[in-house]
Amino acid sequence: MLTNLRIVSTIEDVLEGGWNLEDLNTAWNEFLKRLIGFLPQLLVAAVILLVVVPKPIKSVLNRTRLDAVAVKYILRVVKISIWALVLMMVLDTVGVPVTSLLTLLAAIGAAVALAIKDNLANLASGVVLLFTKPFKAGDFIEVDGSSGTIREIELMHTYLDTPGNMRVAIPNTKMMTATITNYSTYETRRQDLTFTISYEDNLLEAMAALQQLLDTHPQVLREPEEPIVRVKEQADSAIVLLARFWCANADYWNLQYDLLQQVKLTFDDKGISIPFPQMDVHVK
Repeated sequence: MLTNLRIVSTIEDVLEGGWNLEDLNTAWNEFLKRLIGFLPQLLVAAVILLVVVPKPIKSVLNRTRLDAVAVKYILRVVKISIWALVLMMVLDTVGVPVTSLLTLLAAIGAAVALAIKDNLANLASGVVLLFTKPFKAGDFIEVDGSSGTIREIELMHTYLDTPGNMRVAIPNTKMMTATITNYSTYETRRQDLTFTISYEDNLLEAMAALQQLLDTHPQVLREPEEPIVRVKEQADSAIVLLARFWCANADYWNLQYDLLQQVKLTFDDKGISIPFPQMDVHVK
């Protein structure tokens, strides 16, 4: 206890300017002596706090309804808090005036907070995202021109893995203010595909061919609506047909690619043309 008081007194003298090199050297030697003596206890405390303690916390979080992204984020915050606690314990044990130090850090923190307000906003936004849950781990979303699968929410950024196997980091504040399209929320999706035929082609035959493709395809659903084919538009150089149907979310792209191919082959087989844009020019 006396050693601690002596170190505190010396540090206070240093802070007040009434110090010399000998006093500073004495304080430093006392600090090192106390730190070396505390190292075994420090290692035990660090192992307990950083290895043993997080495991039951993780186990409890995994039993909640929080998704994997939220659990990972909370565990990261817990580990940072534990590191800060261990540091304070070390400083207090070796005789550093923690109370005075915290007061000084609070004053510095107020100034630093103004300089890193954007980072603090990202941190707060990350917490809000975890509990409002506009998306969860594994969802495919589109935000601010970027699309990809949610992998993790870090302290400052949300990370998406794109279909091209690239990782996009989006600041959490932007995730809070941007419009987010979540393609994975529901198990089914509707598709609206359009096809053009010539005015000279048999309209009813083309519509019947499209309807048969939709009715016989195994990935086209009958619920919540039956697949339909309708005339969408009489355009300048073609009749535009609309094929509207529902499918499972997981089948969305494969079904679209397959139907586009089958429609082309069916139209070719029946002699139905897919016209190019045309314009009649009359010169007087």
